[in-house]
Amino acid sequence: MTEILVLDQSAHGVPASEYAETLRERLPDATVHLAETTDRAVELAADVPIITGTSLPDDVLDAAEELRLFACGSAGYGHLPLDELDERGVTVTNASGVHGPNIAEHVLGWLLVFARRLDEGIRRQRRREWRHFQGFGELGDATVAVVGLGAIGQAVVERLDAFGVDTVGVRYTPEKGGPTDEVFGFDEIESALTDADYVVLACPLTDATRGLIDADALNALPDHAVVVNVARGPVVDTDDLVAKLRRNKIRGAGLDVTDPEPLPTDHPLWEFENVLLTPHVSGYTPHYWTRLADILASNVERIEESGSYEELENQVLP
Repeated sequence: MTEILVLDQSAHGVPASEYAETLRERLPDATVHLAETTDRAVELAADVPIITGTSLPDDVLDAAEELRLFACGSAGYGHLPLDELDERGVTVTNASGVHGPNIAEHVLGWLLVFARRLDEGIRRQRRREWRHFQGFGELGDATVAVVGLGAIGQAVVERLDAFGVDTVGVRYTPEKGGPTDEVFGFDEIESALTDADYVVLACPLTDATRGLIDADALNALPDHAVVVNVARGPVVDTDDLVAKLRRNKIRGAGLDVTDPEPLPTDHPLWEFENVLLTPHVSGYTPHYWTRLADILASNVERIEESGSYEELENQVLP
């Protein structure tokens, strides 16, 4: 009988108890423990082969002598003690794909706001001002550059396809191709942005993407372009973005992530009417734990059938 330890770590404000309950429904023959305290987690960790949570505390890892699989509850896994997990031969999976639909909807919402200038409509409503204005255009006439073609980027492109949008993709390995009309590498970012009406950042934060959208990349964009960032704040050079906004050399920005984050109350980004800000909430979905449980349940079934902890869905280590 498979034993699974769920660490009591919420995601987007939703308690892990929902995760544990969903796993019990998906794996009725497994024993699913929910550790509601750190002491209880350390106690249970000693005998279970599978632990899942958004992070792995050192004391839990130290106690987990039988650990074979850590199912990370987030797409990012750089915060985990990967060297130690690798040395111990522990397989690690992540939550890649869980956020695709909801973040893609967040992006589409912003693109439609900018295309139809719905933000101006909201401002006029607040002023009780019945005065006509024109939208920028139709989204279907636009070219959208999507930087990062993982699960989130692909979900964005899939939804844009329904609008008839021309798409350009940018990824670390352009030779892999993708769902966009063209695919460029990160080293070709300026060429990819030349004709973009909108650029959507959906890439992980790595050495290659830190500061990717700098003054040179922003200068490559047309003056009417909009930058949407649902990746990580440091993918954009904030000072360069602010400079472009102040000179009206960019139409606007939709930012769910910023650098710094949280954004200080006196930061100039708050001052622009053409900057839409949300406090890193695009990842929220009521289906988060269900999707994550589906990944882990599928992997548990695979392990039980094969007896192996290799070739699992979303495996990132080893």
